[in-house]
Amino acid sequence: MDGAHHREIAGDSDLADAVKLLARAHQTAVWERTRHQLRLRSALNEFFPVAVQAFPDLPAPESLILLGRPPDPARGAKLTRSQIVSALTAARRHHVQDKADALLALLRAPALRQPRATEAAYATVVAAHVAMMVTLNEQIRQLGEVVAEKFGHHPAAEIYLSQPGLGIVLAARVLGEFGDDKTRFVAARARKNYSGQSPITRASGKKTMVLARFATNRRLGDALHQQACSALTSSPGARAYYDAMRTRKIGHHAALRQLANRLVGIQHGCIKTCTLYDENTAWHIRGAAPIPLPLYKIHHGMSVRAEQLESILRSHVRHGDLCLFWRPPASPIMCSGSSYRVPHRRGPTG
Repeated sequence: MDGAHHREIAGDSDLADAVKLLARAHQTAVWERTRHQLRLRSALNEFFPVAVQAFPDLPAPESLILLGRPPDPARGAKLTRSQIVSALTAARRHHVQDKADALLALLRAPALRQPRATEAAYATVVAAHVAMMVTLNEQIRQLGEVVAEKFGHHPAAEIYLSQPGLGIVLAARVLGEFGDDKTRFVAARARKNYSGQSPITRASGKKTMVLARFATNRRLGDALHQQACSALTSSPGARAYYDAMRTRKIGHHAALRQLANRLVGIQHGCIKTCTLYDENTAWHIRGAAPIPLPLYKIHHGMSVRAEQLESILRSHVRHGDLCLFWRPPASPIMCSGSSYRVPHRRGPTG
């Protein structure tokens, strides 16, 4: 038993546990590098703001090489053209000569300076952060290789990699956090609730609130959020679904959460049936997602898609004095293709 969460321990395989451990270590290292990057940027803004303009991508190899040599404005202005060109060449950057000229112009431009003692102290802090980021970059690279190797041996790796927006690292994180115990999630709703992407509906009297889940697996939520963002450019159906959310005046992150919730349901179906992701099957129509229809816009006699049927059958929809309700034995639903037609029926108003 998992006493901390009052539930049975998932029966994941040893390989899934290994993938989870490695993926979490890789994710922690990435988060640590981001923290050091923000601290480095803050220190540079205090005494060497030109460096922030010259090196917008601080974790990049050429940025760390050049910042490690001159961690203060005085030595930065003394950098030679050959040193900058060699650093850019080592990082395999394009248009090296043009970039070297732009960097030299920025580093040698006149600017306000801190006192020498303060400048020396900041230079020591910057050098320490640069050294730690260089080490973290190497460890992240090595961990990524091990994660890819372990994840590639898992039987469900191909299914996860077929999902839109998932590469090797993100797929390993999702697999590790969900696990591979097939009896853990009996339905797609259970997997969605565990992921934290499904909303919470609270009702009191005539007031209903739909809220995002905050008590959730933070690592899994981060991976799914990145998947949803990446799926916008790799899946036409996901893009259409996101655009439909935005047309309803839903914010960017809220729309990504709803898209991630939908993708988790699709992923559950693929895992349950041991099939690869298919764009047409996932979104029911070729290359586009069905537009989510609010319940208050559903009228009698209209056609609704299969995924909207459950919400219709379980809800009382009132539009003026008209109420649509469902009674299984008495109200047949006419089926045509992948859509259903709700029969004309007048229900009670109370």
